[in-house]
Amino acid sequence: MRVLGIETSCDETGVAVYDSQRGLLAHALYSQIKLHREYGGVVPELASRDHVQKLLPMVQKVVAEAGGHQGLDGVVYTAGPGLMGALLVGACLGRSLAFAWGVPALGVHHMEGHLLAPMLEDPKPGFPFVALLVSGGHSLLVEVEGVGRYRTLGESIDDAAGEAFDKVAKLLKLPYPGGPHLAKLAEQGTPGRFDLPRPMTDRPGLDMSFSGLKTAVLVLLKSLPDADEQTKADVARAFEDAVVDTLNIKCERALKQTGLRRLVVAGGVGANKRLRARLKAMAGSLGGEVFYPRPEFCTDNGAMIAYAGCLRLAAGPVTNPVTARWPLDSLTAPGA
Repeated sequence: MRVLGIETSCDETGVAVYDSQRGLLAHALYSQIKLHREYGGVVPELASRDHVQKLLPMVQKVVAEAGGHQGLDGVVYTAGPGLMGALLVGACLGRSLAFAWGVPALGVHHMEGHLLAPMLEDPKPGFPFVALLVSGGHSLLVEVEGVGRYRTLGESIDDAAGEAFDKVAKLLKLPYPGGPHLAKLAEQGTPGRFDLPRPMTDRPGLDMSFSGLKTAVLVLLKSLPDADEQTKADVARAFEDAVVDTLNIKCERALKQTGLRRLVVAGGVGANKRLRARLKAMAGSLGGEVFYPRPEFCTDNGAMIAYAGCLRLAAGPVTNPVTARWPLDSLTAPGA
């Protein structure tokens, strides 16, 4: 089966063609970073308009690279969760193309795409496994028995990890998007100069919280009104260490609680080098292994949507309404 995948849930326009026999045939990704930089965050209306402008030319290019639309068996698109206007852009074009080409269309869950993104790599993680999904909008720990067989073990009760990265970067007056800039600044920081809390690690459970950690950074910076660049780097390092320690502790608990030894990490924060190193060491100490998508597939992209959609479309077309909120636990196995 060969499908066209479309991702427009937020501020990246992603398009890809995936073939169940030959793998990923073509893909393209456009980021709206420059568009939103002057506002310090994503402006939903501007995001939607930019998707309208960029999406169709990207589809034409990717489909041509994959050999034309005649070989396509379906069109899949992100149906949620995400920004409603941005989602509708991808859904409307995806459904229109499917109708014109006489093939089925199917809406894909954005987080399922992230969760299955490591399946695009070689070697692929086998089922079952624990997945850590960490991005700007989501922080989840999920037990995965198979495609569509998910059980949420823990989640952030307030700010997601990626959201906290971006907010702390703003406090440090770093450019947008702040997360990667903060991680780069933290590389110059002195470990241990400042001590920040590891939220919700002193109690049982797998839920997470990063809002209080952000507030702790704010209080720390107010006590350092004349902070020089090295001090800012030390604060960035302290914050990054706190997030990495927290996620590492929660992942170790999840692996021990489930008895599983495979850990999948996906989402934008999954590209963080220090997090990768800590999780690899932790999983290794338990006799386990960690799997990641390649860095370009950690952020939102069309390849992950095409892959997840291909698996689901093979079991038969399903109509999923476009929705800003869509619990991952509500999904079922393909064909169920």
